[in-house]
Amino acid sequence: MALWPMRHRMLAIGAAALVTALTASACGGGGSAGGGGSAAGGVRLVNAGKLTTCTHLQYEPFQFTRGSQIVGFDVDVIDLVAKKLGVKQDVIDIDFAAIKSGAVLNAGRCDLAAAGMTINDERRRNIDFSVPYFDATQALLAKKGSGHTSLADVKARGLKLGAQASTTGLQYVKDKGFDPIEFADSSKELLGLETGQADVVVQDLPVVLTWLKKPEIRAKYDVVARLDTGEQYGIGMKKGNSALSKVVDQVIEQARADGTYNALYKKWFGVEPSPAAAS
Repeated sequence: MALWPMRHRMLAIGAAALVTALTASACGGGGSAGGGGSAAGGVRLVNAGKLTTCTHLQYEPFQFTRGSQIVGFDVDVIDLVAKKLGVKQDVIDIDFAAIKSGAVLNAGRCDLAAAGMTINDERRRNIDFSVPYFDATQALLAKKGSGHTSLADVKARGLKLGAQASTTGLQYVKDKGFDPIEFADSSKELLGLETGQADVVVQDLPVVLTWLKKPEIRAKYDVVARLDTGEQYGIGMKKGNSALSKVVDQVIEQARADGTYNALYKKWFGVEPSPAAAS
């Protein structure tokens, strides 16, 4: 591997420090790692009486803040799991790198991770995934009338490409030979586009479409390309936590069967899911 640019090294150092801190917390014997209790179906929770979810804000419409509340499609899906277990959901905002690495799950900070997270082989080495609950694709967003219609245009014109750190969108464009500017979260990525730090950004299509619901964004920007990457999202859990995995899978499959999934999908995305996504 070639030497990373300074910003990449700093991200890696920060993630490593977080993992070390989480591990130390887990080994200290206090709080969530050693406590917890059982819920329905023999599922042991890291905090008695609640289902603790790790996520990474802001990632509208999957998880984001609205006033003092954390809301979104993922939040509603996990509320169904919490209801099945007879508890309430508690959401923790944490760095995405520590989520996909499994560090927060191994440290006993949370029971599961719901963060618009794509299932892939690298992440499967660190965490177990539920059955897929969302079909995703990537999109390029740029100014209206820019004439940019593809990643080939980005490369040929020497444009500044932006992406969210630790995401599959970032990895996708890196695999295509790009060295994008990395933003800590989706809201900072959009701000980077608005302030000219990036000419084009790559992001999950549902997130981009949510941005475009805002009149001030829709007036200035357009989706200039869709990148069909064949991605699916899954709920992450600590490896070997088969009791919780079983419940999560049952809830997702039941929600698809009884129409609850379709209702949540329409609530957050404004349309019904495709037949394939709903089944």
